[in-house]
Amino acid sequence: MFVLARAITYSTLFIGLLLVFLPARVLERAGVRPPAALGPAQVMGLALGATGALLALACILTFVAIGKGTPAPFDPPRKLVVAGPYRVMRNPMYAGAGLALAGAAIYTGSWGLFAYALGFLIAAHLFVVGYEEPHLLRRFGADYESYAASTSRWLPRWRSLPGKGRPS
Repeated sequence: MFVLARAITYSTLFIGLLLVFLPARVLERAGVRPPAALGPAQVMGLALGATGALLALACILTFVAIGKGTPAPFDPPRKLVVAGPYRVMRNPMYAGAGLALAGAAIYTGSWGLFAYALGFLIAAHLFVVGYEEPHLLRRFGADYESYAASTSRWLPRWRSLPGKGRPS
């Protein structure tokens, strides 16, 4: 139960800063106000944003339930997580956050927020390649190497992981 409390705390801080506070400052600086009415773009933005948010939430819960850890780099899962959204791609939490930001950009019609979403994804990619992947390889060795070989970094691969030797 304590791991869930830690995950909620860290996730709230991460989401609050990178996905709520900073994007709100981008919109505020650009003078963007919420749309007066819901049109097709707003419905699409809401759907995309909700999908991204649900994907990120599923990742957090998977980290807690299976990995026995949190999304925070200083309190990571104790086990390699290859289930749930991680079964089809290696970085679904970042992808979900990027979708949520892109959905907000579409909803508000803000190019500044779209640029922020793109910057977020570029920063996530650099973090993944420069820190996370080397760290996971050192920590989980052949299990991570096998997982990385069978899943894409950013795009879903809908086929199953290979047979009995797959990481748990």
